[in-house]
Amino acid sequence: MDEKALSGRLPERDRPWVMRTYAGHSSAAATNALFRRNLTKGQTGLSVAFDLPTQTGYDPDHELATGEVGRVGVPVAHLGDMRALFDGIPLADMNTSMTINAPAMWLLALYGTVGTEQGAELARCAGTTQNDIIKEYLSRGTHIFPPAASLRLTADVIAYTLREMPRWNPVNICSYHLQEAGATPVQEVGFALSTAVAVLDTVRDSGQVPAERMGDVVQRISFFVNSGVRFVEEIAKMRAFGALWDEITRERYGVADPKQRRFRYGVQVNSLGLTEAQPENNIQRIVLEMLGVTLSRDARARAVQLPAWNEALGLPRPWDQQWSLRMQQVLAYESDLLEYPDIFEGSHVMTALVDGIVAGARGELEKVLELGGVVAAVETGYLKSALVASLAERRRRIEAGSDVVVGVNRFTETEPSPLTAAGAEAVEQVDPAVEAAATASVRRWRAGRDDAAVDAALARLRADAATTTNLMPATLGCVRARVTTGEWAGALRQVFGEYRAPTGLAAAAGAGGGSALAAVRRRVAGTARELGSGRLRLLVGKPGLDGHSNGAEQIAVRARDAGFEVVYQGIRLTAGQIVAAAVEEDVDLVGLSVLSGSHLAAVPAVLDGLRAAGRPDLPVVVGGIIPAGDAEKLRAAGVARVFTPKDFALTGIIDELVTVVREANGLT
Repeated sequence: MDEKALSGRLPERDRPWVMRTYAGHSSAAATNALFRRNLTKGQTGLSVAFDLPTQTGYDPDHELATGEVGRVGVPVAHLGDMRALFDGIPLADMNTSMTINAPAMWLLALYGTVGTEQGAELARCAGTTQNDIIKEYLSRGTHIFPPAASLRLTADVIAYTLREMPRWNPVNICSYHLQEAGATPVQEVGFALSTAVAVLDTVRDSGQVPAERMGDVVQRISFFVNSGVRFVEEIAKMRAFGALWDEITRERYGVADPKQRRFRYGVQVNSLGLTEAQPENNIQRIVLEMLGVTLSRDARARAVQLPAWNEALGLPRPWDQQWSLRMQQVLAYESDLLEYPDIFEGSHVMTALVDGIVAGARGELEKVLELGGVVAAVETGYLKSALVASLAERRRRIEAGSDVVVGVNRFTETEPSPLTAAGAEAVEQVDPAVEAAATASVRRWRAGRDDAAVDAALARLRADAATTTNLMPATLGCVRARVTTGEWAGALRQVFGEYRAPTGLAAAAGAGGGSALAAVRRRVAGTARELGSGRLRLLVGKPGLDGHSNGAEQIAVRARDAGFEVVYQGIRLTAGQIVAAAVEEDVDLVGLSVLSGSHLAAVPAVLDGLRAAGRPDLPVVVGGIIPAGDAEKLRAAGVARVFTPKDFALTGIIDELVTVVREANGLT
């Protein structure tokens, strides 16, 4: 017996997973340059971040796009932008992941067209469109259309890629954002698999795929998961995911081939778990979270992308992304991880953990199916309420100190960090001229095309959308006619309508507070009496296209627990809508939540609107990922308070909101 067999090592070292960094900002040309640099550093796949207007189907010159263009990703408004994004990058040889959902069909059509222009065979193109709309209703907020129409688009993409792009993953079921929204491991697995069942049922029932080819569909379904710092539990979660996926695809869809039933996933570790306080601690968090999806060979990720240490501060720089890439490379190439079989095989501890998650997740899946499936569970608010309640409980544990976050609620004494000594230079800055350039570009694009061809292409898209015809051919026709992202989505909005998902607040139970919350409740009631009103009223607003509503919802829940009457209308509101609601509801305070970086555009627009409406006296507070320099600008513009991720104690924040109301009304 050779030395490797005696040592328990594999005959040959495993190949590493695909290594990506999530990248995209400002413009297609700038992002292309970033892609090229990352590829020269050893990155083995691309992961494209699109800006919020692109993700929600708006062109850069739309009112809702103001302040959002190029901030959290790259703007892609038309075929010319997609050409520039991949200029000089051979798509036939690339594995590209695109974080795009509601307009996934459109972006895939643009991508495939550019690949064809490069001379690539579509059948060779490999990659993934995220294309999971369910989690958008629950956590991320970039949905456009109602659930049934959205699932129809997903099924159409799956049927198209099965024929034309067999190496493409047409949907990436995302549990990542469910964990960020509060899901426990059991909920994360159960809710994500409920989505997968809904997608597969829709494909099966659409009549576009023969029953004997469902195995081919299943083997191209991938998952995108979150990995938290409790990495032992994360390992168990991934093994549970694989076991349940094998069971569901075998029993519900009759997939006999074990290779087709294999659980395939990529991962981004927990970005929202990173802290603004002592941000150097984020490095060890990222490493531990990476271990949760790499240590177990039988449940190892196919692709990994890591956040940067400074994502709680702002947009990472190229050097920050390089640091995260090097973490993966050190683990894959310097350590001996890839030399051994699964090191947890036969572990009684791991088996018990996995069995517990499997049983709990199976119960969650059965509950969703009893409700009528995941669409019904979204529309009734069941899933959203469950997540809001879970996140409230997690926040309660952090505030109580039973869950320790180093540098935040324990071990807060610190030396000044050299990583942040440069202030705003510690993160990437987006040039304000980017938005103007993108706006001018899309208008030039529209001016240089055949309007009759555009009208005909959009008319065909609307006509096909009113039937059960697969919409990919009409979408490709729109690409060739030089239609824009906003026009494509706008045509489907006319047919399908738009959807406002339940907020989950009505059924969510507040958690925690104790004596501190009781004291704040007395202040709220006392202030209302002094003002001669029945209750203090707080408007929580999400201006612009930022759909990450977890923080806003937690503030709303805790404020309601403290005795405020809370007005919360959900995400994606214009400044005018927020001002109108504030005036109509006669609120005492407006709280704005902005996490996309558009605060310097979105917040002044609300302040200006309140002045124009005759309410310059109405106090406004802001929460979000806001650098210190920007916070000073907001306060100078008239904002009463600025809260950032370091302000983790929700009850303390609500207490400060009472103080703001009292100050605004001249109460001592």
